[in-house]
Amino acid sequence: MAAGGIVGLPTETVYGIGVVPSPEALARLIAAKGRAPDKGIPLLIDGLDQVAATVFLAPAARRLAEAFWPGPLTLVLPLLRPGDVPGSLTGGRDSLAVRLPDHAVPRALARQLGPIAVTSANRSGEPEVASVDELVAVLGAALALVIDDGPVRGRVPSSVVAVDGAGHISVLREGALEDVRIRAALGMR
Repeated sequence: MAAGGIVGLPTETVYGIGVVPSPEALARLIAAKGRAPDKGIPLLIDGLDQVAATVFLAPAARRLAEAFWPGPLTLVLPLLRPGDVPGSLTGGRDSLAVRLPDHAVPRALARQLGPIAVTSANRSGEPEVASVDELVAVLGAALALVIDDGPVRGRVPSSVVAVDGAGHISVLREGALEDVRIRAALGMR
């Protein structure tokens, strides 16, 4: 991964493919997945300190992180300095998706290497994969390394919630967390 190769890795939701977020490695990741460049790639982190100088964490975002991290929640947060982050990571937007997973492998990688760019291990538009056999069958030729942790626990991707600078939320994808749980954590109905 540190050399720029694509690594297949487990999370608590689905298997992912990840790279250290350099522009070159991100381009390889996007090409391997067949993903549109304007979609962006989330960063998996080991703690909020890893992105504190990069994103704005409104009180609503902090409450969601406290309620659901580590876990299957991806937060899309405003960038403090948009020009400092590769456009292939943000999809050309002024926001960045971040997640603190509830799995030792991606957290250990993020702790050692810094935030890692990880997306679900599937071709765009195809179902997510939940085992190494599925991962290798779908993306094996593009991978430098695969970390096998057996079948994943969740099989449902993370929920994705955008929180703007004013603290307004938008549920972009209901995944492992139901919309009602997300809103309840913020005292909303």
